[in-house]
Amino acid sequence: MTDPSAPARDALRRLLRERRRALPPAARIAAAEALAARLLALPFAPQDGHVAGYWAMDGEIALHVWQLRLPPAVRYCLPVLGDDGLLGFAPWRPGEDLVANRFGIPEPVSTPLPAAAMALIVAPLVGFDADGHRLGMGGGWYDRSLAFRRTATAPPWLAGAAFDAQRVEALAAEAWDVPLDAVCTETDTFLPHSPSP
Repeated sequence: MTDPSAPARDALRRLLRERRRALPPAARIAAAEALAARLLALPFAPQDGHVAGYWAMDGEIALHVWQLRLPPAVRYCLPVLGDDGLLGFAPWRPGEDLVANRFGIPEPVSTPLPAAAMALIVAPLVGFDADGHRLGMGGGWYDRSLAFRRTATAPPWLAGAAFDAQRVEALAAEAWDVPLDAVCTETDTFLPHSPSP
């Protein structure tokens, strides 16, 4: 079955990806600093366990500042593409080995953990609205990997990370979308469902 809204979503993806790539380096650096503070201030920010981030590509807002400021008992993980179409999340520290996946994105060589083992997952966004609806790259990796969250409560909590420039007025939610518990940008935090720890 074809998604009738696919052409419009693809055009929006192109526009928003161009918008984030156009941001100057100084704005990107400042945004990464501000984003880290917002992620650490989330009401469900873990003090221990595993959290998942991502390797910023294609103009995505970077998470390196957040990673370096995590509490000592929190272990940072990066996504790993599984042959089953699901994401695993492998622990990684700066300086540890990485290999490029089929999309050219660096992945750790350590054994990945399932999404359910994470306390918090921070996902990159192409676009978002204030109600926590998100637009990703269109591959469905996060939606498939977190499908269990549509019928269960957290963990893991799911936060989206983006620049303010990626916010749109409204995005239609698709049946397969996994809703975000929060969206953090360099200037704002949206908690659409008022989660509590």
